[in-house]
Order: sequence, then C-alpha cells, then structure tokens
Amino acid sequence: MSISQRSLGPDGLIVGAVGYGAMSFARPYGQTADVASQDGADRLIGRAIELGVTLIDTADGYGDSEEVIGRAVAGRRDKVMIATKFGIVRALTPAGPPIINGRPEYVRQRIERSLTRLGTDHVDLYYQHRVDPDVPIEETVGAMAELVAEGKVRHLGLSEAAPDTIRRAHAVHPISAVQTEWSLWSRDIEQEVFPLCRKLGIGIVPYSPLGRGMLTGGIRSREDLPENDYRRRMPRFAQEAFDANAAAVETVRQIAEAHRAAPGQVALAWLLAKAPDVVPIPGTLHVSRLEENAGAAELTLDAAEIARLDALPVTGERESELGHNWFYGVTPPRR
Repeated sequence: MSISQRSLGPDGLIVGAVGYGAMSFARPYGQTADVASQDGADRLIGRAIELGVTLIDTADGYGDSEEVIGRAVAGRRDKVMIATKFGIVRALTPAGPPIINGRPEYVRQRIERSLTRLGTDHVDLYYQHRVDPDVPIEETVGAMAELVAEGKVRHLGLSEAAPDTIRRAHAVHPISAVQTEWSLWSRDIEQEVFPLCRKLGIGIVPYSPLGRGMLTGGIRSREDLPENDYRRRMPRFAQEAFDANAAAVETVRQIAEAHRAAPGQVALAWLLAKAPDVVPIPGTLHVSRLEENAGAAELTLDAAEIARLDALPVTGERESELGHNWFYGVTPPRR
C-alpha cells in the first residue's frame, strides 16, 4: 500500500496524505527509553517510506528527536520530506513561562544546529515553532527566507500563529504550511486560521490529531496514563472532564465499527475530509499504529457521519495557560 499524496502551499510541497510526528522520541507521555529507541525509529521510518508516509516532522526542542530521525533517514534521505522547527528556547517550567526567540541571528544559529543533528544539507519544511512576541514577524521570516535562498531550507511554515501574523509572514515569503493542534476535540483553528489559510493557499498540518491518544479509544481511564505522563496535567484529562470526553469518543467508536475501521482512523479521516491540503501528523512508537494511521487515507466518511462528528462536545481547555503567545501568536509591528 502507498497512500495518496497531497500538496502543501503555493510552492508545491508534495507529501503523503498522512505524515508522522516525531515528538514521541522526546517521550512526553511517559514512554520508556527502550521503546523510544534508535532501532524503533529505524523500523518506523522504513515502514513509513513503504507506506508513502513521507512527511517526517520533528523539532529542535524534542529532546534528541532530530538526531534519532537523522540517523533513521540516513541512506534514504531522498525518500522523505523532513520538517523541523525552531523558536522555543525553554518550554513551561516551574520557574516560569516559555521563552521564545525569533531574532534573525537565532534563526541562523538554529538551522545550522538542526542540519548537523539531522545529518542533512537541507530541511524541506522549516517552521517557527512559536512566534516571538518581541520580534516583528517580518524580521523572523525575512531571515528564514534567506535560508531558502541559500538552499538550506526548501519551504517555510509557522506554528500556532494568529491570522494577522500569518498574513504578514506570507507577504514576506510564501508560507507553505501552518501547524496547529486540530482534532475532533481541538477546533479553535476553524474560526479564523483555517479560512484564512484556504484563502491564501496555505496547507494545514494538524498536530495531536488523535486528541493526544484519546480518540483512538485506547484510553479508558486516567489510570491508563503513566504517573509521569504530561497528559495528567492537561484539563481535558482531568478527572472531572475525562468521563464526559470518553463518552464523546464512543461516537467515534460507533462510526469506526460501521466501517470496520479503528477509531483513530475515523478521527484522521474526518480531518482529511476538511480540505485537500490538510496533512495530519499523528505520532507513535509502534509500527502497527503507523500502519493503522496510514490506512485512514483510504477511509471515506459520508456527509452524515462528518456532521455527527462535527457536533461532538468536548469538556475542558486543550492545555493549561502556558504563557503569552503559545496559541494564536502575535508579534509587534515592523519597525
């Protein structure tokens, strides 16, 4: 099986309809080191290539994920499109909110580091992971555009940016993709960002498209989550919200049964039906799940099923407050 392809952005970045999110190698959900191993990455990437899952998405802030992915694609670099990100200097810690850097000199510093870690001479899609509230977006994207001119980057992207930020960035250099959390229970993008991207011809790359695992139907209680699992601190996994959200997942399971599919495949197929340039990037450390996710590209939902899924309720915010510019990131006017 080789899944269908999709085009992201005005410059024609062609990738498989379902991508692969490599944040799992940073072990955010309590995975053990032996599961998130180099051998596991080699197997995953090899199978991804066979399936046509060609967009491999990582970031400089995902622990050693760039290095792991770089080693996994060695000898088959031309078979994949590597996306990576920069900009988060420090994530949320007990000491304070995230620190974000979008200064031009930092852009250049980080691409050199990422190229070294990935073992490649170019990145296919380079995202600003979060936009800097103190640096005009024109300055950051201007520096990113210089990397395109130098051949170190092929296409540009933004993550969790506000509509005006996207417009201003796109005016400096074409933006191929906007990455944001989007799933059956994270729908913020549909109000402004998604319509704007459709108008500008910018593709959408949804991260956490399976509701951080909840939409697969495999998490039946909070006790299924390891004690060191980041999700235990997320509002939608809080005890008071968990049962309500689990009930909503039952609808996904019912539709999946009608198609003899997995619930996660239904969640991904719902996203794929939204537009021809939507490419979700579910993450996993298991080849069987990778195969399951890729299979969603062949699943077609009818209008009634999509409407039923559109109406699913969700309880709780997607994340606790993490500091300014984590969502809908804005920047000051150009100086």
